[in-house]
Amino acid sequence: MAFAVGRGLQILPCSSSLSFPGKDISKSPVLYFPARKGYERHDSQVMVQAQQRPTWLPGLDPPSYLDGSLAGDFGFDPLGLGENPDNLKWYVQAELVHSRFAMAGVAGILVTDLIRVTGMSNLPVWYEAGATKFQFASTRTLFIVQLILMGFVETKRYMDYTNPGSQAKEGTFFGLEASLEGLEPGYPGGPLLNPLGLAKDIKNAHEWKLKEIKNGRLAMVAMLGIFVQANLTHVGPIENLVYHLSDPWHRTIIQTLAGSGS
Repeated sequence: MAFAVGRGLQILPCSSSLSFPGKDISKSPVLYFPARKGYERHDSQVMVQAQQRPTWLPGLDPPSYLDGSLAGDFGFDPLGLGENPDNLKWYVQAELVHSRFAMAGVAGILVTDLIRVTGMSNLPVWYEAGATKFQFASTRTLFIVQLILMGFVETKRYMDYTNPGSQAKEGTFFGLEASLEGLEPGYPGGPLLNPLGLAKDIKNAHEWKLKEIKNGRLAMVAMLGIFVQANLTHVGPIENLVYHLSDPWHRTIIQTLAGSGS
């Protein structure tokens, strides 16, 4: 007889001679409960076996289609978006791309805001940077150029997603295929996109993939916070930080939200 407690523990009352075909339980932690005084002790034991896989909420069973094989899979899908295998495959790539954009965006905003606040350069605040006029080209020209370049890159990425390895063939990228050396969909390599040579064996680079997706998720949350801050305070994140540190107990998100509603 067996019963479960939450997600992390599996309680199995068993006799000392109980065995499971194909299962080695000799190393599992075993707890012995001595008989209370006045009661007869039976020759039995309770085995507490810890669940190895971490989940986003301890005690909650992850969906069956999230089996832990994906990098950063902690069983989180409350809306059931990944039930369809094709959709799940696309969402994995979408999250990866958004994570990378978020990491680049947060780094760019923080660095330029620090330069602006310290007076090193007269840069615009990040949410006004798009309205900056440049002498070498008009805003319309820059928009069209960006649209063409981003459209080309995203089209190539989609083609490699639908037909893995097709964009690494000779003549598909102006002769630069060897410099890009795609490892697998979503993970281009080569000296241009992997100059340090990290995770060359992409099939066994689970730790690198996990670090990237964790940092990417953190960056997406940070980006959302920067958006909300800009909408409420109309200043950059470094100015918000300096303002908070000047009086940490009275200049917090609570006072900011209360002041915005009045």
